[in-house]
Amino acid sequence: MWRPQGLGVVLRHFASHILVPLFLAAGMGLAYLGAFHAPSPHDLPVGIVGQGAATQVFAQTVTDRSDGALVAHVVADTDRAEQQVRDRDLAAVYAPTSTGATLYVSSAASETTATAAQKVFLPIAYEQHLPFRVVDVVPAGAQDSTGQGLFFLLVGLSVGGYASAIAVAAVATKLRAAWTAVVGLGTAGVVAGIGIVIAGPVYGVVATHRWEVFLVAWLYDAVIVALGVGLHPVLGRWTTPILTMLFVMLNFTSSGGIFQPAFQPGFFAALNAFWSGAAWLQVAQALQYFPGASVGRPMLVLALWLVAAVLLCVVVHGLVARRTRIARERVVTAQEEDEVVAA
Repeated sequence: MWRPQGLGVVLRHFASHILVPLFLAAGMGLAYLGAFHAPSPHDLPVGIVGQGAATQVFAQTVTDRSDGALVAHVVADTDRAEQQVRDRDLAAVYAPTSTGATLYVSSAASETTATAAQKVFLPIAYEQHLPFRVVDVVPAGAQDSTGQGLFFLLVGLSVGGYASAIAVAAVATKLRAAWTAVVGLGTAGVVAGIGIVIAGPVYGVVATHRWEVFLVAWLYDAVIVALGVGLHPVLGRWTTPILTMLFVMLNFTSSGGIFQPAFQPGFFAALNAFWSGAAWLQVAQALQYFPGASVGRPMLVLALWLVAAVLLCVVVHGLVARRTRIARERVVTAQEEDEVVAA
């Protein structure tokens, strides 16, 4: 026989479980549409090759006409133009002469930025009646024509990392801290290794510095696993959606792998400065395409994330151990009191 109160129990049970997928649906929509629905440049640093007052006026005109989209700098010559694009100081440099106009870009740094720069400067060359050509100073790899292969490797590392973090967290309560660290580091290394093998020998996206990219990927996944182990005792089944928020919703949208910070809304552009995915991508791009580029700052960001994750594990599991010890002491005390009463 159907009991009315049974419906309430079922609905409460359903509500407790449906909250997680609803959170993911809302979070994914807000994050991806918020970051990517209308990408447009703001304060994108570009260069104008030339010398003298006329070039200064032209650069200022380009800045003013862009209505905040561009900040044009004067570059003395084409050699410096190529170097500043190679150093990623400038997103593109426009070099007009009496016979033609050349745009220097780097598809390895960002294919979308290179394409956007062409859309900006092609009409300018047309107005000046100059033939227009594009020089890709640092092109993406032969097996990565869009320049986004490293970003999709980041996707694989992240999803594999937070999924593995839940498995490690599930066994962490049964292991000592040292063994938890061994299992966590080993799991992170396996996830990173799988990603590098697929991106390297299988598809050729990572063509050089594979060991270095692997080590940085290992560090990145170690952060995710450590956070999962630290959060699981507190959040329980909410650990997965929270890790999804950290390493999918906020991570991919702020990484710069699709659109660089200059094309992102302010919130996501700000995250790019200190989020782990952006740091990993910057290091991987430098190793793959920009040898000699400094990776000190993004490596520091990853190191700080790892320190924070390990501290979280220490604090949370210390509190859990203390709570368990107090509970056991209360049980022992209660048993002793019962024995005294019985005597």
